[in-house]
Amino acid sequence: MAKLTQDDLLKAVEQMTVLELADFVKALEEKFGVSAQAPIATAAPATAAVEGPKEEQTVFNVVLANAGAQKIQVIKAVRELVPTLGLTDAKALVESAPKEVLTGVNKAAAEEAKKKLETAGAKVELK
Repeated sequence: MAKLTQDDLLKAVEQMTVLELADFVKALEEKFGVSAQAPIATAAPATAAVEGPKEEQTVFNVVLANAGAQKIQVIKAVRELVPTLGLTDAKALVESAPKEVLTGVNKAAAEEAKKKLETAGAKVELK
């Protein structure tokens, strides 16, 4: 079997749909016994209080918390925000809420996406 390079793997990941990528991450977690979720902090470090003001967050993830009663409108909004998603992928994403719709976007894009999804009837969180 030919050895895959990092570039080959990145190209393959770029071509995956959101659902395919979620399944891939799950398979990696099961195969290697790891978790992609960040560990939950039990206590804040004492140095945080004396460090000064925190930097303002510049990169956001748009999370669909709840699709609400108008799922069809929310599916349409998701397809507008993520044009690479087909109808079935967008429907699956909406039905599996809470789910990330966009990752690593700037504040303006995150706010616009939040407004569009909330107008469609969804509940949205920015993280």
